[in-house]
Amino acid sequence: VGVAVLSFLPAMATAAAVPSRDLDAAKEAYAKGDVEASKLAHAARAPEKHSKVGGHLKSIVYGGLDGIITTFAVVAGAAGGDLAIEVVLILGISSVFADALSMGVGDALSTKAANQYALEERAREMWEMENNPEGEIQEMIEIFEEKGLSKEDATTAILAMSKNKEFFVDLMMAFELELEVPSEDDNPYFDGLVTFCSFVCFGFVPLLGYVVLYSIDLGDDKATVLFIIACCLTALMLFVLGALKTMFTIQKWYAGGLEILFFGAMTAAVAYLIGLLVEEITGFSEGNDCRRM
Repeated sequence: VGVAVLSFLPAMATAAAVPSRDLDAAKEAYAKGDVEASKLAHAARAPEKHSKVGGHLKSIVYGGLDGIITTFAVVAGAAGGDLAIEVVLILGISSVFADALSMGVGDALSTKAANQYALEERAREMWEMENNPEGEIQEMIEIFEEKGLSKEDATTAILAMSKNKEFFVDLMMAFELELEVPSEDDNPYFDGLVTFCSFVCFGFVPLLGYVVLYSIDLGDDKATVLFIIACCLTALMLFVLGALKTMFTIQKWYAGGLEILFFGAMTAAVAYLIGLLVEEITGFSEGNDCRRM
């Protein structure tokens, strides 16, 4: 293991200058379980391009998923409570923007706090490495021994890697503190903006039918028709969102779509039943101006 690590270090130094592999071909080989194709993909040494969108996948998926489910829960609850279309629009639109702002700010502040903590811990580890390198090296040797390496191999590997102080401190962050050092271009406020926009865009989908068809006469069952349209649009977008998520994961597109569709439907069903239950208990809609019109 120690020899492998020593031979690996020079490769790290040239990794930035020499393209490492054909990433698309490597992913395709992995999906098919084709070992020979994987070897060819790594031997091709084509430019390895990573999608920056994947870095914001969490914000897009969670923002969009929360937007759809939260808004549709409001729509479903209002439908279950037999409330008027105007009430659905007021509650739905206000909920979209208020919750989107809350989600965006929360994402930004939590990411900022996590990044600050990681950077502070890295600064401390760097200070300890500069003032007590022997102690830090010994800590890492013990950690590697706990991972299954012999004392000799762990010592050889750690001594080799400790020659690069920046790399070694990042290694300590990962193995000792289990923290990820944020990149220089990591912007928590941009992550919050992505979450906000995703929440609004996906969250508005359940309300599209109510907004577009509000002034159109659909008969006495207009509220029911609009709710059915909202159900269909929401189901479609839940599936699409789940399928898009799999572009950056190893999950099959249909499995990802069905997964999010299932959990979204369960949440909406709960909201509808609660609205129906509250109406039955309180008798709110009886003779009330807020009932369906």
